[in-house]
Amino acid sequence: MVRESTHGGDATLSVLFISDLHLDAAWPAACEQFRAFLREAAGSAEALYILGDLFEAWVGDDDDDALRAAVRTDLATLTRTGTACYLMHGNRDFLIGTRFEAETGCQLLADPTVVELGEERVLLMHGDLLCRADGAYQQLRAQVRRPRWQRRFLRLPLATRRQIAGAARAGSRKHLQRTRPEVMDVTPATVLATMRAARVHTLIHGHTHRPAIHEFILDDAPARRIVLGDWYEQGSCLRWQEGRFALQPLPRPAS
Repeated sequence: MVRESTHGGDATLSVLFISDLHLDAAWPAACEQFRAFLREAAGSAEALYILGDLFEAWVGDDDDDALRAAVRTDLATLTRTGTACYLMHGNRDFLIGTRFEAETGCQLLADPTVVELGEERVLLMHGDLLCRADGAYQQLRAQVRRPRWQRRFLRLPLATRRQIAGAARAGSRKHLQRTRPEVMDVTPATVLATMRAARVHTLIHGHTHRPAIHEFILDDAPARRIVLGDWYEQGSCLRWQEGRFALQPLPRPAS
């Protein structure tokens, strides 16, 4: 696990957490809402953490898609104006690399990562590693995260990579349709073991698209698991400020 930044020196500033935006030309309203979010809410924050699946698919840092280029430009503007931005790989955009970091000023985070908010250690994850009941997905994840597989994929022509990504997305939709909902959610025993290993009592993650704050007891002490929402129908943001968390839906402006 990687231990990253400490926040909370200025109580008036907020730290924001989002995930599962799945930005793609198929959902232009989500793209516009996110770009406005960067200009407004994120622009006045101390830091923004994006916990995976910023994009619906990412086939390499050389992708010249116009929408992805616009998002890179907006992220670069955000970091240049003083908001720190941290990005964790999700299951859709795990090929984001160092060129993206250089172009945007974002810092890639390991999954999992521990940060300090005020005096509390908080564990950040995308969330897919917690879904241990979905054995087929875990096998696929292990394969595509191997450096050798990624090097071979990234050597393919851009058009071929896009075709493969499209087929993978179609396969993912079929997998979701035939898999029981409980299999797609986190495995409780894995959550507890992961939090114990990290020595934390607060876990923040996305991936499941089930926004909620789950409170429970871990080793005789209060604990919580905060799940971020997706951005398909509306935005979702977790705000930490003055030692408190607030999970906020972000209604989409009427078109």
